[in-house]
Amino acid sequence: MRTTNNEASVIDTTALTVRRTITIAAPIDSVWSAVTVPEHISQWFGRVELSPVSICATGTITWPERAPLALRIEALDAPRMIAYRWCGDGQREVTPQQMDEEHSTVFTFTLEEYEGGTRLTVVETGFDTASDPIADMEDHRGGWDAELDKLVALLERTS
Repeated sequence: MRTTNNEASVIDTTALTVRRTITIAAPIDSVWSAVTVPEHISQWFGRVELSPVSICATGTITWPERAPLALRIEALDAPRMIAYRWCGDGQREVTPQQMDEEHSTVFTFTLEEYEGGTRLTVVETGFDTASDPIADMEDHRGGWDAELDKLVALLERTS
């Protein structure tokens, strides 16, 4: 079992984004499946219910300690890019189960083949509508670190 060591997520306080680029010792098709197929996403991220995998498809993502968050596919260019919009301002009391355009962010996965594996970059935008953008970005930065580390471990264990 090989586990690639990747840099942590970074916050850009000017652009109000969170970004992380990782490499995974797995083929691009395996990584694509892991970030687009609900059953596969659910193995490393939150439990995803979403059908079909197409632009404007809606569903939810849920973690044990949280209410379901609304989820929607915003853009799709298989097997290179998928963008999801999700609701939830971590600093607000309310977690909407329906899409709230004013309090949502978009996270985009971009994949490219890279030296025996895949380079995956996630960029999350839209924090300008958060009640506390800095706190929300810090929360999401930590989340991307933990969740993407799980993705690497899962895919490198099965490759």
